[in-house]
Amino acid sequence: MARSFTGILVSAARAGARASRRYEAEQRRQASARIRYEKAIEREHIKYEKESLKRAKQEYLELRLKEAEELTIEDKVKFTYLATGIIPETLEIDDTINFETLKPEYLPPSEELPAKILELPVEPSEVLFIDSVGKMPIWGNLFNSVKLKWLDKIERAKNDFRVAHKDWEQNIKEKSNEIEKYKLKVQKKKENYDSEYHRKIQEIEEFKNLYFLGNEEAVASYVSLVLENSEYNFDWERDYKVAFNKNSGELLVEFKLPTIEVVPNILEYKYVKTKDIIEEKPRKKAEIDACYKSLIASIAIRTIHEIVESDQSNSVEVVIFNGFVETVDKGIGKTIFPTLLSISTSKSEFIKINLARVEPIKCLQSLSAKISSSPSELVPVKPLKEFSMVDKRYVTEEDIISTLDISPNLMELNPFEFENLVTNLFSKMGLETKQTRSSKDGGIDAVAFDLRPVLGGKIVIQAKRYKNLVGVSAVRDLYGTMINEGATKGILVTTSWYGSDAHQFSKDKPIELIDGSGLLYLLQEIGIKARIIIPSEA
Repeated sequence: MARSFTGILVSAARAGARASRRYEAEQRRQASARIRYEKAIEREHIKYEKESLKRAKQEYLELRLKEAEELTIEDKVKFTYLATGIIPETLEIDDTINFETLKPEYLPPSEELPAKILELPVEPSEVLFIDSVGKMPIWGNLFNSVKLKWLDKIERAKNDFRVAHKDWEQNIKEKSNEIEKYKLKVQKKKENYDSEYHRKIQEIEEFKNLYFLGNEEAVASYVSLVLENSEYNFDWERDYKVAFNKNSGELLVEFKLPTIEVVPNILEYKYVKTKDIIEEKPRKKAEIDACYKSLIASIAIRTIHEIVESDQSNSVEVVIFNGFVETVDKGIGKTIFPTLLSISTSKSEFIKINLARVEPIKCLQSLSAKISSSPSELVPVKPLKEFSMVDKRYVTEEDIISTLDISPNLMELNPFEFENLVTNLFSKMGLETKQTRSSKDGGIDAVAFDLRPVLGGKIVIQAKRYKNLVGVSAVRDLYGTMINEGATKGILVTTSWYGSDAHQFSKDKPIELIDGSGLLYLLQEIGIKARIIIPSEA
């Protein structure tokens, strides 16, 4: 029996040990499974991170490659536009200004009263006041005191109504006054708006009328508006001055050109993966210089086109364009304004050009323009006519009293005195000048010699104290005299002005035309303040 009991204990112990081992084994298995699972998760996480990093690197690489490509395309598009796109862009646009578009839109202040102003207090209702007391209690029919108490409440309600209604009437009166004041305020505001609006409309109409009459200031202002409306697909600090001479039909524009820095100097952008940088391949200097020269030529042609196309009043006969840049002279550290090109062309000549097919530089050359030999180096040219030479000292005979004794009137000089004045002028300017005898001069009023080697030579000068237009025949005569005299240059000076034919004839010849405003400017440069008083017709 003892053995049997012992066997049972041993069996139980063994079973317990086996169960314990199985439990521990299961725990180890589960722990191992957890470890394997966690390692699997970690491997997947690492794999995901590697793949994510790989994708991120690939995306970054593609982004940088795209960035380099976009920079290249952007500069290429801009370079092409600057070189060839300036003129075609404006040919699609009508530059004429519609004067109606200058007028402000009629947007008067609203006359509608705000809801808050119109919001009236509700009129009190006697019925509501009485109803607020309620019906007479049923006991009122039995007890007179109850009825009297109820009737007293009714009377008090009626009295409250009368007070409320009186307040309402006062509020209505005050509200009516407020509405009336607001209406007057709105009416006054609209009257002021209408007055200002019609004033502006009148100004535009006056501007329009003056423009079509050829008023110098109005024509210059109109052209300024045309140039202001001209939109380019790149930015620079644009500036310009416009002057118009009604007598000669000359319109002078001094136009601030962009500097060469606007031209993209990078040919290509390339991403270098090993260095993680975008390298720049510079554009050849010759390409940049050529593009810049084409650009400033294109701007000149485009500006003249816009002026000619928009000339509704047919006031402009000749356009003179001076293109300059603002920069710093590195030698002296001062701001300078070198003129890089200057062109004078008649409207009749310019409209014959097919701008859709021209090459800008060749077009300017065909118009005998002065173009800098090296715009990129800021090599200047002498303007055909400077803005400061457009003088406003031409006055009519009626203005004589207001300007009396201020400065001499060149129209009062006799022919010999005027010729002597011109001779002295050029002597002061550094030329060796001799006045000729009028009876034997063969059309020459003075002969000057520029003593500079190579550049110098004989110059024949004619002076004409005219009050009317100097025609092309006078310029032809001067040119013939130049040839006969073997002169290298001819100068024609007048107190009046020249026609477009005269300018057209002289533009490709060594002839300089100095009109009245130019003469006054040159005299002022040597310290002589003069006037030109054009006498009115008798």
